[in-house]
Amino acid sequence: MCNEKKRKMMIMLHQLPGVGWKSIKRAMDAELWNRTSLSSADVWLSAGFRPEAAGEAARRFSDSESGYDSIISSYSQRNADIITIDDEEYPNMLRNIHEPPWVLYAIGRLDLLHRHSVSIVGTRTPTAYGRHMTKELATGFARRGLTVVSGLARGIDGVAHESSVTLAGSTIAVLGTPLDRIYPPQHASLFRQIAVEGLLLTEVPIGMAFHPGYFPLRNRIIAGLSAGTVVIEAAARSGSLITAEQAFAFDRELFALPGPVTSPKSAGTNGLLAERKANAILSVEDWFKHLPYTSYSSEDDQRHEQYENARNSAEELTGDAKLVYDLLLDRPCTADDLHEATGIPLGLLHAVLINLCITRRIHQQNGSTYSII
Repeated sequence: MCNEKKRKMMIMLHQLPGVGWKSIKRAMDAELWNRTSLSSADVWLSAGFRPEAAGEAARRFSDSESGYDSIISSYSQRNADIITIDDEEYPNMLRNIHEPPWVLYAIGRLDLLHRHSVSIVGTRTPTAYGRHMTKELATGFARRGLTVVSGLARGIDGVAHESSVTLAGSTIAVLGTPLDRIYPPQHASLFRQIAVEGLLLTEVPIGMAFHPGYFPLRNRIIAGLSAGTVVIEAAARSGSLITAEQAFAFDRELFALPGPVTSPKSAGTNGLLAERKANAILSVEDWFKHLPYTSYSSEDDQRHEQYENARNSAEELTGDAKLVYDLLLDRPCTADDLHEATGIPLGLLHAVLINLCITRRIHQQNGSTYSII
């Protein structure tokens, strides 16, 4: 059972600027919550706090009840939950990582924190191939009941969330910002959808100023929440490789999607495979071969079987349609580009493109450019 005094201290310290993970640990190790008075800086200095942080802590704890009630009120107004490392709602997977978050803030379905999950990360500027494979994998995982975890960034993250949020496993978006800030702004609609159908999760308290340093810290949560991480299209110096390295350090399974050796956006993923840090992933089945215990049964398996039967019974692409589709897998193209590459007469080509759009295999972007859905 969580000690209420300890919990209050943890939450209040977590809100203090300049008080980091190690300072909170010092307070916890010293069991300062048992002290009669915390309004003296000497109490905090004796626990190893720096003078400036000790003075601020003493000031805040001189009226701890009022300060704590204000914090709780600010989150309840947003229908948000505060979860400390001692609470039952805290995900067990995170307790086993290096420097696990003391406090998490969440909006949405807390039950997702206790389901098997898979993290998907990758470039913010994916190719059509990267977007297509992200959608295939995220959809396949979520239909099988796995919760898809990512960071709500542009590119691969956004596709992973969009592809899974309405399915059985749904999705968790781990933010590098407080819950009252939507970043990037173009994901506002997705942010709101995840708040209802999935889970928004962050370590950053409301009121903290935006800082790029929060994003690498967020990555350890993405890696820590899941049994494994899938990296899709990461350049040689991609931030996604930070998440990959953390998953590797946490002794979690690491997977990478192979890409063309000539593509700079696959240099990082191909490097993980060459160094044997990651397993190659070509389909969701490659995940379950390595992690069979994450597979859900009964209703989730029945849904998956129905989906597979429907997909396998669908007419496979052949002829001109397959030729066009395969070209678009590599990159978005205009009708003129496709005409030049395939030699298909423009009248027939437009008919093929219309049919592929109707069957929702491709879609038309601005400027008459076509790409894989």
